[in-house]
Amino acid sequence: MAVQSWSDILKSSKKTALIHDGKRKIHYLFTDGKEMAEEYDLKTDELLVRKWRHKSTLGVQGLWLVEVGEPLAGPVASLESDMIKENSSNPIFMRKDTKTSFQWRIRNLSYPKDVFSVSVDHSERCIIIKTSNKKYYKKFSVPDLDRSQLPLDNSALSFTHANNTLIVSYEKPKEILTLEQELLKELKKLKGSADGDVDCKTQ
Repeated sequence: MAVQSWSDILKSSKKTALIHDGKRKIHYLFTDGKEMAEEYDLKTDELLVRKWRHKSTLGVQGLWLVEVGEPLAGPVASLESDMIKENSSNPIFMRKDTKTSFQWRIRNLSYPKDVFSVSVDHSERCIIIKTSNKKYYKKFSVPDLDRSQLPLDNSALSFTHANNTLIVSYEKPKEILTLEQELLKELKKLKGSADGDVDCKTQ
């Protein structure tokens, strides 16, 4: 039932479509004022980006927060980049899903695979990555499962390590796969305006 309720929220949102640069870009405006923006590859239908924006209690528009895709550069990158430039060798955490799995990539982790441990914490509804040498620790949730109120399953979790990158995969449950397929059908029905056409059709 919970999956259905998130599905209903998506269906009732105001959606705007734009076709640009080989991508289908969808903007969602929800009844509570939250916004979500997604980008799909036109050829593969793969989700490339998902980001959220919330208004503050004073009605001020917040910054976009990336859920899927490359992290956004900071808003003051140009002014203060010399002073607070992030070390390029620091681990970089990002989510990049496949059709069948949620997937997270952490770059700049040069330790061997047997140093890593990846597990589900059921009480906190999150995934934990840690190393036996205590050099790296990361705890993160799976917002898709939270929105649909689905349980986390240890057996759906796997990881691999190559080229200094740890790749953590979580197999999507059938409820999520069904929801994503239904949503994609709806999105393809939207009249997406072409690049340069500002008069976006909404639904």
